Amino acid sequence: MEEEPPASGLAARGDLRSALPFLPVVLRGGALFWPPAAQESLRALALGPDVSRVASGDVLADALTDLRLALALPALPPLAADGLALFFDDLLSRAQARGWFAEVVPNLARLLLRLPILLEDHYAKAGHGASGLRVLASQDVGLVLLSQELVAALLTCALFCLFPTAGRDQACLPTINFDGLFTYVLFAFCVVSLMIGKKRKQLDWSTYVHVLFTDRRALIHRSQSQQQKVRCLVHYFERVTDSTPTGFVSFERKVLPRRGLSDGIPYPDIHAWLASSAPLCQFRVFSSGFIEDEEQEALQVDFANKYLGGGALSRGCVQEEIRFMINPELIVGMLFMASMEDNEAIEIFGAERFSQYMGYGSSFRFVGDYLDTKPFDSMGRRRTRIVAIDALDCPARLHYESGCLLREVNKAFCGFFDQSKHQLYVKLFQDSHNKGNFPSINSNEYIGVSTGNWGCGAFGGNPEIKSMIQWIAASQALRPFVNYYTFEVASLERLEEVIQWILRHGWTVGELWHMLIEYSSQRLKGETYKGFFAWLLPNSRPNNDTHYMSDE
Repeated sequence: MEEEPPASGLAARGDLRSALPFLPVVLRGGALFWPPAAQESLRALALGPDVSRVASGDVLADALTDLRLALALPALPPLAADGLALFFDDLLSRAQARGWFAEVVPNLARLLLRLPILLEDHYAKAGHGASGLRVLASQDVGLVLLSQELVAALLTCALFCLFPTAGRDQACLPTINFDGLFTYVLFAFCVVSLMIGKKRKQLDWSTYVHVLFTDRRALIHRSQSQQQKVRCLVHYFERVTDSTPTGFVSFERKVLPRRGLSDGIPYPDIHAWLASSAPLCQFRVFSSGFIEDEEQEALQVDFANKYLGGGALSRGCVQEEIRFMINPELIVGMLFMASMEDNEAIEIFGAERFSQYMGYGSSFRFVGDYLDTKPFDSMGRRRTRIVAIDALDCPARLHYESGCLLREVNKAFCGFFDQSKHQLYVKLFQDSHNKGNFPSINSNEYIGVSTGNWGCGAFGGNPEIKSMIQWIAASQALRPFVNYYTFEVASLERLEEVIQWILRHGWTVGELWHMLIEYSSQRLKGETYKGFFAWLLPNSRPNNDTHYMSDE
């Protein structure tokens, strides 16, 4: 039996082979294609509503089901279809809906017809897989660099719910299609209608139907946040179909190896942090303002779920989800970035912001267009760096365990370090007792950290502890500053006072870490019930600070 010739061209690329099961296109004869039936459906959509008859959300849902069937995917889930129809037929203004179906949908279909060419061009420019689109699995250090046009095409696949879902759970990949988002638009709407129905004494099916189908306009303003998320995304698609962006976005998985590697940054243990003589960096406190509005060049922290994006494509509407709505290109990372383990972080460089917003959670609202004026780097990426780090989600008491403190400081350090400086970090941990080893910051590398109350909402973290942990991690990563947004949390009223007191005493990373460990030990033993700031400051303790530090 003759041996098959070795694969060549696209078929030989390991990066494409890892991504292909999760893409809607097929590889045949060394080229990428839409399946014929799917291509015909897209061509009809591209010709506009006069040909495709897609002039409403209801008909669009049917067209997407036809597309999915052409890709051997199941029909669009009924609740998602109803949610999509509800949004475009009832929640969107008639004028905007007309423009959506007459112009945006045909342009999106044309963009999808170009997807095979965009992917082939991407892989041709990616060289030997160094930055090619691929699944970045757990512990797989690497970077994917995508053009904004390819990002727009992939996001259109997500909007149209065209990505295959088989195998995504096993690969620990987040949800990527928008069907869940439209389902929750419907759920949020119906819950409000049910509440109104209950006020009408007896809620039976006929009452529910009456509320749902005759009082829709009265309900719109009571189920806003989910539809407002979709409004942000609709605005993004309107923008990119009106003018194709020309930049690039990179997605990088960063890993602190748990086992020592000859060329890797070590996973520091408690003693390594205690021994650190790194000076603490500048720390600025802001009681107002938002991370995404940071004017200085900095790593902007995404208070992430271990699955990138968290509930962005379902019912979530807090810090991470809002960021993914106003910078929708972040969502593409959910296609190929597996969930993060304790020693991993994800950095996204170049995502453009498209929307203005106000509010948070249930009060979140799309306000209008946002013109991103951030400059570009030499790779064509906007100088917006977003780092996703997931905090521990556990009972409050466990946050004081030394293992939990170590996990959190290493998670933050993983997010904040610069991979290009890994040899320097290794040397600094090895020679941590020599204060002269810490270099000055080059003005060309003056990139700090912009953050806030990471993991302090539903995850139960302590804002006082988390602010100190992030300061420690940023300093050890040689970041020149931390800009900290308190969001007016009451427990952080003394943060500025604490920062200045620590800096006046010239503490190192190791000395501040020692204090966190000592305080947390006392909390666990029931020896103190004060907050960290009250416990730390000398006027809150019986002994002065010099005596307290005498065991160093």
